This record gives sequence, structure tokens and C-alpha cells, in this order.
Amino acid sequence: MKLMVKVLAFFIVAIAAMFYFTRPGSLTTDSASASGNTTAGSLQKIAALPGEINESSGVIALAENGHYLTHNDAGNQPHLYRINSKAEITQTIKLKLPNVDWEDLAMDKDGNIYIADTGNNNNRRKELAIYKINLKDTEKPQAIRFTYEDQKEYPPSKKDRNFDCEAIFWHDDNIYLISKDRGQEKTAKVYQLPAEPGTYVAKLIGKHNINTMITGAAISPDEETVALISEGKLHIFTGYTSPASFYEGKYKAINIKEAGQTEGVAFEDDSTLIITSEGGSLYRFGL
Repeated sequence: MKLMVKVLAFFIVAIAAMFYFTRPGSLTTDSASASGNTTAGSLQKIAALPGEINESSGVIALAENGHYLTHNDAGNQPHLYRINSKAEITQTIKLKLPNVDWEDLAMDKDGNIYIADTGNNNNRRKELAIYKINLKDTEKPQAIRFTYEDQKEYPPSKKDRNFDCEAIFWHDDNIYLISKDRGQEKTAKVYQLPAEPGTYVAKLIGKHNINTMITGAAISPDEETVALISEGKLHIFTGYTSPASFYEGKYKAINIKEAGQTEGVAFEDDSTLIITSEGGSLYRFGL
């Protein structure tokens, strides 16, 4: 009888543990995360990022399944790191570009990569740029240089310092920039730039009162979802009439604080996000 009680107790504990680690929203590191199978609403740690990528600030998913591109931010080498689904570096792409403060990556439908050298902590930079490169010929980068149409002072007063940008995405031959509100940590402004080399004034097209500082952005392949990320939180927009006005769509915030200082976000497919954290790991999240 005692043996039967012990066996029954063992199975109860086992079932409870299985329920806990597979419930929606749980953080797991099982084989499902490595294979790309992600439960909706769950954050799965894929792997710790290698030491060379100690300040991952942007990420994109490449056409080759299970491969991603990321980079470090200010004070680091102007390198792009190609990593696999185990977060192992498979290629280091050394670019002949300045890394004043690289903050995000975007990719267009032709496979061109856009590097946002747009970090502007003190809101005093006048040499902001987005670099356009083709991975088949990285020796010929092109520069999209710009200023913000509504910035008149360098820097503005502390409460008006909303000209930092750590988040971009590409849509229909334009780059969309989302500001990081360092002044009041409240308003994410949205700017538009042509995705072609030249010197421009970034057009302010909208804003969203998001009450946090945005650190990354991405748009789904079907263009029906825009994801923004801040430290420990996802911001999901759907139901908009155009990606250019995504901020007018349906908004949902999702807590992912267990991922730490989250900086980069990208769509692996229409319902799966890839996330990186600074000094941390590579994650997958199912929408």
C-alpha cells in the first residue's frame, strides 16, 4: 500500500511539473525552441549569445531558415554577426563603416540590409545615418543621411529630448523610424524616410502614447503586424489600414520581463518573433 502511495505521489508531481513548464507564457529552453515550434504566448530561450555579441541591439531573420543577423551598439566594431539557431556565430561581416551608435536592423524584399546608426542619447547628433548594404557585396555600402523635421535645437531641453531612435522597419520603399522618448518616456514618434541613398529630412507622420522607451521594431512578412519592443515588454499593433499608420491600429502590450534588457526584435514568420537582449540571450516568442 505504501509503495502504491509513493508511485501515485510521483506521478502527481510529474504531471504538475509538466503543466508548469508547458503552460502559455512560460519561459522554456527545450528542444521545441530549437526546432522553431513555439506555443502562442510563450517566450522560449533559444541560447545564450556568445561573448563577441555582448551588446546586441538589433536583429533580423535571414531568408535561410534558422539564421539571423545581429550587431553590437556604440563603442563596438562595425561588424554584423550571422548566427544560427544555437546562437553560434557562423560568419562575421566586417564593414568599412563607422559605428557611432548602431541601434537596429531592417531588411527589404530584395534582401538589402539597413543598419540604423541613429542612436542619439543626448539628442545632439547632426550626422544621423542609415546604411544600406547588400550581403553579396558589402564593399559598397550606401548612406541615407537625415535630420528630423521637428528638431530645431541640438540638444533640446531635457523634457523635449525625443530625437533618439533605436527602432526601424522597411515597408514599400520607405524606412520607418520610431523614436525613443528620453525626455518623458511617454511618446513614440514615427518618422518616414525614402529607402534610397541621399540626404533627407525625416518626415514626422504620427505618434503613439506608449509610456515607455522603444528599443526595436519589426514588421511581419504579410505586413499585417508591427512589433515594437522596450525593456521587458512587447508592443503589438494589428488591424491598421496601412503599415505607415500602424500606430492607429489595435494595440496590445505583452510582458516579457524575464528576457531582461530586450533590444532587438524581428519576425521569423507571420506569427513568430525573434528577440535579443543586451548582454543576454536569443529568444523566440509565439504570437
